Amino acid sequence: MSEMETSTPIVPPPPLVHTGPRWPEIVIAAGVLLTICYVAELVFVVLLISILAAFILAPVVDFLIDFHLPRSLASLVAVALLLLVVYGATYASYNQVVNFLHLLPKYSSRIREEVMTFRKQAESLNPLTPSDDDKNALTIRPPSPLNDLLTRGFDSVGHAIISFSFAPFLIYFMLSWQQHVRSATVMLFSMEHRHTAYRTLGLISLMIRGYVVSNLLVGLFMVIVSIAIFGLYGLPFFVVVGALSGSLSLVPYMGLFLALIPLATVALGQIPSGDLIFLSVAVCFLHVFALNVMYPKLIGRSLRLNPLAVTIGLLFWGWVWGGMGLVLAIPILGATKIVFDNIEALRPWGSWLGE
Repeated sequence: MSEMETSTPIVPPPPLVHTGPRWPEIVIAAGVLLTICYVAELVFVVLLISILAAFILAPVVDFLIDFHLPRSLASLVAVALLLLVVYGATYASYNQVVNFLHLLPKYSSRIREEVMTFRKQAESLNPLTPSDDDKNALTIRPPSPLNDLLTRGFDSVGHAIISFSFAPFLIYFMLSWQQHVRSATVMLFSMEHRHTAYRTLGLISLMIRGYVVSNLLVGLFMVIVSIAIFGLYGLPFFVVVGALSGSLSLVPYMGLFLALIPLATVALGQIPSGDLIFLSVAVCFLHVFALNVMYPKLIGRSLRLNPLAVTIGLLFWGWVWGGMGLVLAIPILGATKIVFDNIEALRPWGSWLGE
């Protein structure tokens, strides 16, 4: 017995398997994904805007299908209606937009004069005024950060037009091949995960549709009311200014500041100060009413994101994609949260993003 016991080989214990997250791989994958998003910015922006437009037109397609139209024909009619609405809005406001852009340098110079007057008054109160040599020195002004934020990612107007010309075709194929794309996407997953994938895609569809339709309704309300108020006060180019002010007011957190810029650009020096103050207060009240009364009632609890997550998302996607990142940040965050909520390993991150 003793010889057998001594000759028995000793089996080493199995190696420990690390089941936690592999942070180096996660960091590398996140870096690669961020690089792709940054380099292919225009492609992703056009694709995501087409997806949002497809969600807007999906109820129109379903309505036409109820009249026994084929899905392909219903999708074609929906896209044609969208192009017709865009063309009609462009045609109706073309003259005002052209005249506004023609006179915009004059308004900008008037604003600069007002700012310089205020600056000189402020400098007169400062004992450390610059010397005459400093005043005569040549100063080089860098490009405006706001202009860079809104136009980054577009090398030229022609490049942007060519890229966005693909949008109608993308929208049409997303609508006509909706069922195929969804079922084919679910089939990419293994059998035990297909039900979760199907449910996740459905929740993302409902969230994006509710978000887009709610923003569209609130935006139309704000644009119509802004145009009406500016028109009653005889503001120059009230249609263009009202449309810009009402649309920019929807930008999260920065909306109130951005909504006042078109008003101040046109009204400064054109209307009495009392009217300018009243219109500014009206814009502020409209912004607060729409985003605190209408917005929550229309959105409901379909978009359950906490303010900190929204702020970080706006900062991040604004840095990556500029002005278009501010527009697309919240739908991306909402879809990300739904994905996290339906994957057991990522549910803590979904809870962090939630309310």
